Amino acid sequence: MLDTEFAYYLKNQDQWSKDHNGKHVVVVGESVFGFFDDEMDAYLTALKQHKAGTFLIQLCIPGKEAYSQTFYSSVALR
Repeated sequence: MLDTEFAYYLKNQDQWSKDHNGKHVVVVGESVFGFFDDEMDAYLTALKQHKAGTFLIQLCIPGKEAYSQTFYSSVALR
């Protein structure tokens, strides 16, 4: 469940935080789909080419404060 993507983010966090500080990165497998100014823009753009749940969106900032969990699902709760 996105372990590969998160490990790839951790491996590159320091550099991405320097190069793209404050942006959201979309990671698919061990590759970058793109960097975005807005989390919702990242999500909607990634959905055009990837199924929800198959990519990670992570804020590019240094430290553990960047780690978050946001889950998107097509399941409707009643």
